Amino acid sequence: LRDSVHRTHADARLVGDCHVLSIATTDRTITELDFARLKKLGGGDLPVELADCLELADLVSSRDMHPDRVSMYSQVEIEDSKSSVRQKLVLCYPADAEPAQGFISVLSPVGASLLGLRVGSTASWKTPNGEECRATVIAILFQPEASGDYTT
Repeated sequence: LRDSVHRTHADARLVGDCHVLSIATTDRTITELDFARLKKLGGGDLPVELADCLELADLVSSRDMHPDRVSMYSQVEIEDSKSSVRQKLVLCYPADAEPAQGFISVLSPVGASLLGLRVGSTASWKTPNGEECRATVIAILFQPEASGDYTT
C-alpha cells in the first residue's frame, strides 16, 4: 500500500463560500476503471493535482471498491468546519460539470481532491486573502459501485 499523501490544490470554483487553495491529507483508493478513463482525459495532459492523485492512489477493481470512498459520479455530502453548512456535490467528468448544480469536474482541484477520499476525511482550502476553510466528507449519498454499477 502506498503512503498517505499531502497535497495542496488551487481551484477557481466556489465550494462552500471559499475560493481556492485546497489541501487534503489522506490515503486514496480509486477503481481501475476510473484510473484508466482519467489517464485518457485531455490526451493525458492532466492537472498536477489529478496526476498526483492517480500516481499515488491505491487501485482496486470496481467490485472491490469500498462504499465509503468517493469514485466518479459519487454524490457526496461535505460540511464546512467553521459554518457547519452542508453541501452536496457530484464528482463528474468535465463534459458533465455544472458547478452551480453541484456537479464538480474531476479536473478541477476541488474535484481532484475529492477523488478516492473516504467518509470522515477532511479537505482544507485557503482563500486568496489567506482565510482557511475546511470541509469534511460527511457521507457518500450515492456511489455507482455500491449500487452494483461497475461500468459508469
